[in-house]
Amino acid sequence: MSSIIASVFSKESLFALSLFPYLGFLWLMTKRVETPKTALIGFYLTLVFVAVTIPIGAYAQLTLHKSLADVDLLHGGAEFFLTLSNITIAIGFSQALKSVDS
Repeated sequence: MSSIIASVFSKESLFALSLFPYLGFLWLMTKRVETPKTALIGFYLTLVFVAVTIPIGAYAQLTLHKSLADVDLLHGGAEFFLTLSNITIAIGFSQALKSVDS
């Protein structure tokens, strides 16, 4: 019984389940006309980060027998997409605030 609970609450299954609330968030933000388009693009780029990180992490684990966090070049490459999405979100909301002030 405890192995079933452990598998349900493993980091991999929780990671997969966390996509559903995020997809709901994206759906709601897409429906709102007030959402800055550049920020919305940044939120969608977060999905690109996830889509890139999963195969890179699998490659590190299966081929190099290391965690993604232990392979600096691969980890840095994956984190680039998270940085890109965060910067895009910040620019989008910054532009929106500037347009409200004008």
